[in-house]
Amino acid sequence: MKNVLTSTPFADGYKMPAEWDTHSATLMIWPHNRETWPGPRLDAVENVYKEIILTLLKYETVLLLVNDESTEKRVLSILGDYQGAAYPLRILHKTVNDVWSRDSGPIFIKKDKDDGIRITDWEFNSWGGKYEPWEDDNQIPEFISEKFNVARYSPGKVLEGGSIETNGKGLFLTTESVLLNPNRNPELSKSEIESYLHDYLGAEKIIWLKEGLKGDDTDGHIDDLTRFVNSNTVVTTLTEDGLNPNHQILYNNLSILLKSSDLSGNPLNVITLPLPDTKISDTTVDGSDHVPSSYANFYIANGAVLVPMYDSRTDQQALDIFETLFPNRTIEGIECNDLVWGQGSIHCITQQIYGVDV
Repeated sequence: MKNVLTSTPFADGYKMPAEWDTHSATLMIWPHNRETWPGPRLDAVENVYKEIILTLLKYETVLLLVNDESTEKRVLSILGDYQGAAYPLRILHKTVNDVWSRDSGPIFIKKDKDDGIRITDWEFNSWGGKYEPWEDDNQIPEFISEKFNVARYSPGKVLEGGSIETNGKGLFLTTESVLLNPNRNPELSKSEIESYLHDYLGAEKIIWLKEGLKGDDTDGHIDDLTRFVNSNTVVTTLTEDGLNPNHQILYNNLSILLKSSDLSGNPLNVITLPLPDTKISDTTVDGSDHVPSSYANFYIANGAVLVPMYDSRTDQQALDIFETLFPNRTIEGIECNDLVWGQGSIHCITQQIYGVDV
């Protein structure tokens, strides 16, 4: 296969950077799947996409994958006149199954000494085989690798980008409910999974949380729970409502974080985020009346942080926290109820690209 390396990133001096490292672009996929977005839901989520893309174009290039020419025409008609944006939108045709570029897209790795970049091309199996088909989405890393001539490593194991979080210095966060789930890599032990994360992403220490939000069909991705905002500080979702089904789950995770330390043995600085109301009033999603609404599903762009908003009772509190944590970035709040109805939010539909002239 073209551009495929047979060594490992760790052996070659590469590791996964922090999300706040400078991007060359953000990878996104235009929504089209009528099973994910039935009826008027597709029109509604397209409007959310419009706001996210136009916001991102104030800060960095957006690389947008669309299925075909007709989809591209629809995108352009919805976006309207964006030619005055600070950064360009680049549209590429690639057959895809759904929109979750965080999970199906390439995970870029960097070599600090010479600014080199490469791709890790993990297997994507639609969160344990939940939604067929997924074969076209699984080909996205290879497509990006060949389109931009970026060498890639293929571990041959299942991993979604939303299931891992790093401070860029070798410290990682993940959940047992995802990475130890037999629907991903049943042949691997916990220590073997840690070895793959070490060899292919540079993980020197992994903090394992237990499980994720109710209604999260990924089995509990970390990017709905706990995220790094700098090398030693995390934000973690919490609710004090004892009747909320996530209450004990989130407190269990908080307890682990408060006992955790970085690679130097320093305790983590833990900041809590409120949990927005996750109740869906008009209909159910996948048999559940909850969706994984979380302020932790933010995206750090160049010069900005895009924060999902869901609930007027807690949105401003969340935005104020982000204003404090990112004083040198603009905080952009984006209403995401129509997006999270499809089981994901801003972080789930974005994937940062480093070092590539798109």
